[in-house]
Amino acid sequence: MMKIMHEHIDFPGLSTVKVKLCDKPHFTYPWHFHHEFEMLYVLEGSGTRFVADSIEEFQSGDFALLGSTLPHFWRSGEKYLNGNGDLRVKYVVIQFPADFLKDEIQNYPEYYLIGDLLKWASRGVWFSPEFSKRIRKKVIKIANSNGFERVIYLQELLQEMAKTKDYRLLAGELYQPESHNFSNFRLAKVMQFLNTNYQQKIELEKVAEIANLHPAAFCRFFKEKSGKPLSEYVNDLRISYACRLILDGKLSVSQISYESGFNNLSNFNRTFKRHTGLAPTQYFHEFQRQPELETT
Repeated sequence: MMKIMHEHIDFPGLSTVKVKLCDKPHFTYPWHFHHEFEMLYVLEGSGTRFVADSIEEFQSGDFALLGSTLPHFWRSGEKYLNGNGDLRVKYVVIQFPADFLKDEIQNYPEYYLIGDLLKWASRGVWFSPEFSKRIRKKVIKIANSNGFERVIYLQELLQEMAKTKDYRLLAGELYQPESHNFSNFRLAKVMQFLNTNYQQKIELEKVAEIANLHPAAFCRFFKEKSGKPLSEYVNDLRISYACRLILDGKLSVSQISYESGFNNLSNFNRTFKRHTGLAPTQYFHEFQRQPELETT
């Protein structure tokens, strides 16, 4: 299994928020997790971003919010790692405790949107370049402030992040303890069935029967409530599980294909690449390329 580091974060002077404005030849921190929330804004730089089972290229302006214990690291591109002294990566890291604004979120409706945002952060939230450009000055403002002002500026930024639709989730469905806050009992029963049986053959008629709906009506119902077709949701679950098995390094690709619920290796390879942008073997090797631990 790939080695992961548990980072312990100290908050100077018992501060609520910790901010680092970094200027380095390249990203150096390895695959790790911590209990705090984290925002990372890349002011300058490019490379590959790893968040849970997500692997994507990033450019200047990359902005993401990460939830408590979500594994991650940013790796600079080869041109930074080859010792070109003219190239630098500049980024801002904002970290705050897992119970930040907990009482406010539970008791005051003005904080409900921020509460929803922090729930989604359990899978990592990536914001569009357009949104990132709009809030760049606010991120720097937080970095350049301190004390009470820093906390206020952070809350203002969180509220703006919570209100935008210009985002998407990074990690697969299985990295979120509860995929959705379903108040609908019918859908809750369906989700429980899918989340425990996705490794098996999923038949539309059977799932529709659980929901007590005609198959055609169920398809419309499920897409409206979950935001995606049934087949796509099931494939998300299967690929998330496959990512975990690949990183364990104990099974062959064909075995992982079968264990994840695919009965056809070529279909598994196509679906995996469509979801992650990489073939299964490439995915494994990308995660093995660990940077050296930073010492400063």
